[in-house]
Amino acid sequence: MASQGIGTGMGGVSQSHVKVGRASFVRKSSLCISKMERNEIEREVGDSDSWSPSSSSNSQEQNKGLRSRDLERNAGSLSKDSGSLPKPLTHMDCSTSSNGSEIRVAYQGMPGAFSEAAALKAYPQCVAVPCEQFEVAFKAVEMSHADKAVLPIENAIVGSVHRNYDLLMSHRLHIVAEVQMPVELCLLALPGVKKEDIQRIISHPQAFAQCENAITNIKAIRVNFDDTAGAAQLIASKNMRDAGAIASARAAELYGLNVLQNKLQDEEINVTRFLVLAREPVMPRTDRPFKTSIVFTMDEGPGVLFKALAVFALRNIRINKIESRPLKTSPMRLVDDSNHGTAIYFDYLFHIDFEASMAEPRAQNALAHLQEYAKFLRILGSYPVDKL
Repeated sequence: MASQGIGTGMGGVSQSHVKVGRASFVRKSSLCISKMERNEIEREVGDSDSWSPSSSSNSQEQNKGLRSRDLERNAGSLSKDSGSLPKPLTHMDCSTSSNGSEIRVAYQGMPGAFSEAAALKAYPQCVAVPCEQFEVAFKAVEMSHADKAVLPIENAIVGSVHRNYDLLMSHRLHIVAEVQMPVELCLLALPGVKKEDIQRIISHPQAFAQCENAITNIKAIRVNFDDTAGAAQLIASKNMRDAGAIASARAAELYGLNVLQNKLQDEEINVTRFLVLAREPVMPRTDRPFKTSIVFTMDEGPGVLFKALAVFALRNIRINKIESRPLKTSPMRLVDDSNHGTAIYFDYLFHIDFEASMAEPRAQNALAHLQEYAKFLRILGSYPVDKL
């Protein structure tokens, strides 16, 4: 069966054998662009979704007007001086590459977001660069406005972040590290506001999903927002004394709010796994535990997924994660059968994380074997395993 070849770049560039490029230092960047350049990139990129599932019509009504432009317009009235906090990058800010002097790590959200904490855990001395949307963080690295991006990929309570799986396929970045981050959700409000005063709770849909039981007991209207820290800033900037936010304790400190309740999450152990993305891959090694992430598609036929997974079992390679996503470029396939008519199948991409470094022959042999069954195969990254 013909296969497209193993590739580390976008589109599965054909190669005769597995090859991982040498890591290199990336160029630092600053944020100096013209208004014309911002308009140009806005037309080119357009808007994209941030990390959230579809919200109900009730939540959509509550969402109106609660956007970043409201935050910027009212930033001057924060109870604490937040003028020194960085403003999130937008699509317009990522028009051209530029030079700079500091290591910069992009994340989605406002200062005080859990993604910012993950960025600082991975790179304690970095300059954390907030971005309005996930795709803006991807483009910030691609256009050299940031050196790396830290983005959530899965949570122990609510599962995978599907938006970022899809963005991994539409961008050319490499996974160079992972971050395992404990997440403790808090209920925040303005000083003097009690829990019984709260009529609205503002937060990210993922935060609501992680503390469903606690929020149900409060019996307040849920209002979806772009990120948890942004919800805290909104309440502070608009002096919303009938509202609470679900966010981090750090967000409470940054925006002058009180913590009314700690550990809102439904499960005591609430961990989010983040991926660190860069323009160049890291050099795989064998002197410490490594993980490798791949994505592939399968040709039609009985037992093809079983055969694909068997290439790892045969070499005693443990699979940590398997995720399927629709193949959006060709989501459906028609198969004609003279005995049973025409059948419609949905085509999928399969994402797999396995415990082995691409420097190990068993990992190289496993992927070479997988090519026999895969129409497309791409190595997203081979990187060190992170421990809590």
